[in-house]
Amino acid sequence: MHLKISNTSDVPIYLQLFNQIKDQIVNGQLSEMEPLPSIRNLAKELNISVITTKRAYDDLEREGFIITVAGKGSFVAPINKQMVREEKLKVIEERLSEAVETARLIGLSLEELKQILELIHEERG
Repeated sequence: MHLKISNTSDVPIYLQLFNQIKDQIVNGQLSEMEPLPSIRNLAKELNISVITTKRAYDDLEREGFIITVAGKGSFVAPINKQMVREEKLKVIEERLSEAVETARLIGLSLEELKQILELIHEERG
């Protein structure tokens, strides 16, 4: 697991940690039931507070991305394919919203935008 924490970012450290671990799970970089570093070890490795690390792990568990087994540690939760699909749809919607906004700025019509999307879809097809 590769994590990079920025002390100069406006994003709180626990949220940076949460987002990076979640992204690695959703993108398949972390496998189902793969063990995660202990909260203490990860905090030490990243040179951050144990409380900050625990908050990220608690949020990941609350949202169903990891599970914690008393005395054994934390693991990547069994993959909920619907949850992964929803996460990916959210990313698509955000990126398409940005594209639509940019298209509007240059006066692109909806029809022209659809044509671009169809071309990209065919190329990757």
